[in-house]
Amino acid sequence: MPVTNVIKSPETRTMSVTAEFAAPVGRVWQIWADPRQLEKWWGPPTWPATFTEHDLRPGGWARYFMTGPNGDKSRGWWRFDAVEAPRRIDLEDGFADEAGQPNAEMPSMFMRVSLDDRAGGGTRMTTVTTFPSAESMHQLLAMGMEEGMHAAMGQIDGLLAA
Repeated sequence: MPVTNVIKSPETRTMSVTAEFAAPVGRVWQIWADPRQLEKWWGPPTWPATFTEHDLRPGGWARYFMTGPNGDKSRGWWRFDAVEAPRRIDLEDGFADEAGQPNAEMPSMFMRVSLDDRAGGGTRMTTVTTFPSAESMHQLLAMGMEEGMHAAMGQIDGLLAA
């Protein structure tokens, strides 16, 4: 299992997820940079993602939907704040309405993705999510965000090996 550590801090309103992969940083970067690869792991296995937009540059947007086993769709968006290939992505992450626009009824959060070299040529990927409030952190964790991240990241080893 690639996820090695999850730290939740209500005081700082953060959830940090660390995963380790037996692939170099440049290869792990590609699973974020290429929307077709991103579709193979973003979202739990029973809710695969489809990216309709993916402009990985500061100010760029990504829009996607995940399709559940009964055909239900959950939509989301990212707005990229900083991109430092192949090491870091800062983005705002939120829920979207049917048209793919930000859903003001749901909180958005800030996420930093960091890719660091690991001994032996592997990569340590750390995602730190900062929630706008303790209430929104509780709400999103209660909706299964941590379990979803585990399930999604659990698909990356297979993608990297392909």
